[in-house]
Amino acid sequence: MGTTASDNTLSLHAGHGAKGDPSKPANNVGQSERIVSAIAGGLLAMYGVERRDWGGALLALAGGALVQRGVSGHCEVYQSLGMSTADGGAHSLLEKKHGDAAVLDASKAIKVERTVTIDLPVEELYRFWRNFENLPRIMDHLESVTVLDDRRSHWKAKAPAGQSVEWDAEIIREEADRLISWRSVNEATVPNAGSVAFRPAPADRGTEVKVTLEYQPPAGQIGRLVAKLFGEEPDVQVREDLRRFKSMMEAGEIPNSRSTSGSALRNTLQPQEASK
Repeated sequence: MGTTASDNTLSLHAGHGAKGDPSKPANNVGQSERIVSAIAGGLLAMYGVERRDWGGALLALAGGALVQRGVSGHCEVYQSLGMSTADGGAHSLLEKKHGDAAVLDASKAIKVERTVTIDLPVEELYRFWRNFENLPRIMDHLESVTVLDDRRSHWKAKAPAGQSVEWDAEIIREEADRLISWRSVNEATVPNAGSVAFRPAPADRGTEVKVTLEYQPPAGQIGRLVAKLFGEEPDVQVREDLRRFKSMMEAGEIPNSRSTSGSALRNTLQPQEASK
């Protein structure tokens, strides 16, 4: 993903414990994961304290454990499983491709699949999506997408608690009017991969658009919990993104305050604009 806002705001020492001192556990958590653990733990602890109940106390304790994990660079769960993400370990990288989408380490990856039927031709929907700079118009969590060349692009998205995260992505498979598959590159802090597939819907009802997203949540399942607390659950994001996509393409407007006129939409879909 390259450098993120989080990387610029917090730096943690990545030592592996004192040599020959068994009382200091070895580092088995990667640098980026340590940063995310510390930030997520602090946010979770603050949220728990603000609740002022037993549930909040448990959340605060979990947050404290995450902060400790980030500061120390050691995870007892990782140790028990014999795994490590330190020093760019294999568990922190994209490992293989499967089906229509590139996938991550199976022990950590979370998969989201959503499908919507849109009453428009395949070619029109594909053309809009293929110009990635259109996507922030329908994806509320995206701040911007900058196309770098025919296969690479730079993405900036909103993160929990007012933070933002950036990464580079590359297209790994493309079939005109049928499929676009991508993955993050450069050992992204939140590795992600996915695909969008277009196919004619039965009975000439338009086009079925299927989005498959796989991502490796920061700090494992605890990171996913933090995302839910702050309203950033990817499954919900994808569902709402497709709802906005359908509304925009069929009616020329996006529900919940964002809209575009029909003429503006048609201009966006002109071939010269889509080929940027």
